[in-house]
Amino acid sequence: MERTINHDQVLLSQPAAPATTTDAPVVTDLLDTLSANSDRCVGMAANMICVNKNIIVVQMGPVAVPMVNPWLSHETGAFTATEGCLSLDGERSTTRYREVDVDYMDAQWRPQHQHFSGWIAQIIQHEVDHTQGRLI
Repeated sequence: MERTINHDQVLLSQPAAPATTTDAPVVTDLLDTLSANSDRCVGMAANMICVNKNIIVVQMGPVAVPMVNPWLSHETGAFTATEGCLSLDGERSTTRYREVDVDYMDAQWRPQHQHFSGWIAQIIQHEVDHTQGRLI
């Protein structure tokens, strides 16, 4: 189900609680909401739809990939990026890494470990920041 985008910076600044299998509907809602906003959004965290759980979705080409309880296990190649956010007005500068390793559970709650670089790595970092209550 498509959900309304949260703009409340107090709620967005709270670290997310770990997701459990009972949060599976949140994955579906995030995928639906990302799809509905595909013209202006390439990733989304659960707190952006008012659910304080550690779940993100990232648009990787034609496929939106859900990541449950993601964490960055390795980062390399720091650089300064200018980013926007669907939950915030304008753009801001932030530090990102060119390459990241991410550990997470997929939508079927199977553990995953993947390496990402470039634009996809940047999107993942932005969304993981959301789950940690960090805003750009």
